[in-house]
Amino acid sequence: MKKGINQWCYPPGTPLTDVLTWTKEAGFDAIELNVSKPGDVGLNLETTLEEAKEIKAKVTEAGLAIESLSTALLWEFPLSAGEEKVREQGKNVVRKMLELANAMELDAILVVPGLVTSEVAYDECYRRSLDSIKELAPYAEELGVKIGIENVWNQFLLSPLEMVAFIDGCDSEFVGAYFDVGNVLQFGFPEQWIRILGNRIVKVHVKDFNKKVGNITGFTNLLAGDVNWPAVMHELNEINYTGAISAELSAYANHPAALAHDTARHMDILLSMGQESTANRWNCAVIKNRGFPSE
Repeated sequence: MKKGINQWCYPPGTPLTDVLTWTKEAGFDAIELNVSKPGDVGLNLETTLEEAKEIKAKVTEAGLAIESLSTALLWEFPLSAGEEKVREQGKNVVRKMLELANAMELDAILVVPGLVTSEVAYDECYRRSLDSIKELAPYAEELGVKIGIENVWNQFLLSPLEMVAFIDGCDSEFVGAYFDVGNVLQFGFPEQWIRILGNRIVKVHVKDFNKKVGNITGFTNLLAGDVNWPAVMHELNEINYTGAISAELSAYANHPAALAHDTARHMDILLSMGQESTANRWNCAVIKNRGFPSE
């Protein structure tokens, strides 16, 4: 697994050069960049494919990998909106992300599938979101980039079984899950989600969550909350996940580069848990193959 960090871990407006430098200096393997509104730093809706390739070159020159793109724009233009014009804006955001990812030779993008609200009922959200993703899936396949449906606090897809049904309902190998470990903890167990989603998981976000707080301010740094990290890393190994696990945390107000260094050390501990899980699984397999009891 690659040790990654999302651009959101740095304050808005941070120059891309600083983002890449701080990320590399902290010891990360990969960076996940965000697609934002025109005029924002880095990739945005007006970025040309040539500009995207130049940004990819800068990432490579910095000694980093990049596998995926994310965006917050689908909160503003949800694929489940009642207004067709808004849904079309959302689909255009996804198309742009797919095109940028293809130009940069990435394999996945993050998509928030929809929002259940007082105006948009759950069943309406499901139908519109599913229809939108099914419409976009052939374009994703054409460009060779997977759409990763993220589990977020959108009052939607609240169980792993429902997430499985939604993804499978898209009927495309280019639609999977962008699994966020910390987002699950308020209403479930991330290790169970990982086991149930299995190889549908295309990318992973990590952050921690304090259940005693129980609201949006409960999100916290890795190892500072209630996530059962040994179990999470074990299940990621069980499904043979080998991609990036990207930290997605709130930026520090002061000395923003410090968050990258703190998080890199925490992720080293997570990855060591994963290595221990792999070693234990291998040892058990050897014992079993030799005919010795495993207890």
